[in-house]
Amino acid sequence: MTVAVSQPADTRETAVRAAGSSAARPLLPRVDVTEDELGLTLLADLPGVPRDKLDIQVDGTTLKIEGVVVPFSTSATHAEVTADRYLRAFTLSPELDGAGIVAELANGLLKLRIPKREKPQPRRIDISLS
Repeated sequence: MTVAVSQPADTRETAVRAAGSSAARPLLPRVDVTEDELGLTLLADLPGVPRDKLDIQVDGTTLKIEGVVVPFSTSATHAEVTADRYLRAFTLSPELDGAGIVAELANGLLKLRIPKREKPQPRRIDISLS
């Protein structure tokens, strides 16, 4: 069985409207998603984002990852990327347990482990005598 994690279509457009200009447009970090029998693993590239500038939230079925890039102490003579933050949101399948997410950040790589919900097991109900 495959469990879905999908990118809401309006994430980038909403962020741009909220910021008010295309210069403030956040970067979409590249994310790899793998699945095993226990859940999903998301690996997101967030170079330049320290732990204290990373915000991960789950609201219902929406997983949102937002990180602010801390600039280097030297100024660049040429910059191809001027955005100072990353933003990515996903819709979690009901089969995933958003409350059980575990996050690790090391060397600009965010690893999120999202477990699958436990399936209800059949149980026998005892009948008492009255």
